[in-house]
Amino acid sequence: MRTDPADPLPKLTPAHPQPPAHPQPPAQTQTQTQAPANPTAPAHLPASVHAPAHAPVSVPVPGDRPDDATAPAPLRVVLAEDAVLLREGLVGLLARFGHETVAAVGDARALADAVAAHDPDIVVTDVRMPPGFQDEGLRAAVELRRARPALPVLVLSQYVQRAYAADLLDSGDGTGVGYLLKDRVGQVQQFLDALRTVADGGTVVDPEVVRQLLRRRRDPLERLTPREREVLALVAEGRSNSSVARELVVSEAAVVKHIGNILAKLDLPPAGDTRRVLAVLAYLRA
Repeated sequence: MRTDPADPLPKLTPAHPQPPAHPQPPAQTQTQTQAPANPTAPAHLPASVHAPAHAPVSVPVPGDRPDDATAPAPLRVVLAEDAVLLREGLVGLLARFGHETVAAVGDARALADAVAAHDPDIVVTDVRMPPGFQDEGLRAAVELRRARPALPVLVLSQYVQRAYAADLLDSGDGTGVGYLLKDRVGQVQQFLDALRTVADGGTVVDPEVVRQLLRRRRDPLERLTPREREVLALVAEGRSNSSVARELVVSEAAVVKHIGNILAKLDLPPAGDTRRVLAVLAYLRA
C-alpha cells in the first residue's frame, strides 16, 4: 500500500507483547525477612538482640552470684565483743555478706559456752573483755585453741597484747588463726578476706603485730638500765623490796619505782600477783 509522504507512519501493534528489557523485582511486602544487622549473628534471632560485632562480651565469672555453685559457703560465726555498738555492727556486716552469726556474746565465759553449743566455723573475738578488761578474750581464744586445735580464731584488738599474741599464733599447728587491729575492720574487704582466709586454715597477722612480736624476740632486758638490771637480779634471788633497798643502799620507794619501770619495759601486765614472777622468768630466759 502506498502512503503519502505527508501522512504519519502507521502504528504497528506486535502480535505478541515483548517483555521489558530489564525486569523489575517484585515489591517487598511487610512479611519479608530483613537481613540481620550483624552478619555474624545467628539468623534465627532478630537483629535487635545482637550487640554490634565490636561490643565487649560480659562473661559470668564463677562466684559472681550468690547462688553460683562455686561460691564459698557462708560461715557460721561466734562473735565475742563487749562493746554493744561494735558487736551489733559486726553482726550486721557479716549478715550483709551472707555469713551467719550463731552467737554474739560479751564476755569470755559466754564465748566458751557459745563455742561448745554451736560448733562454729570460726570465732571472732576481742582481746579486752569483762570482768577485768585486760586480756580475757585473748586468753579465752588461746584456751579454745588448746582444747580444739583445728578451731579457726580471728582476734580483733585496739592494741597489740604481746604476752598472749605469740601463744595464740603458736597454738594448734599454727594454722587457722589471725590477729588484726580493729582499724582493719573499717576496711571491710580486708576484714572479710582475713575472715575467709582464717576459716580456710590460713594465718593472717596484722603488720603492726608482726613488728611488735619481732621486737619481743630480742633480748627483753636490753631496755633496762644497769640499776634496773641490778634490782631485777636481786628480785630473782627471792629478795623483798626492803632487802633489795639495803643491798643497793637506796630507799625502798626507789626500789618500788625501779620495779615498776622493769615491769613496764618488759611489757608485763600493769596489775596482778604474778608480775614479779614473770619478770624473774624473763630475766632467767635472757
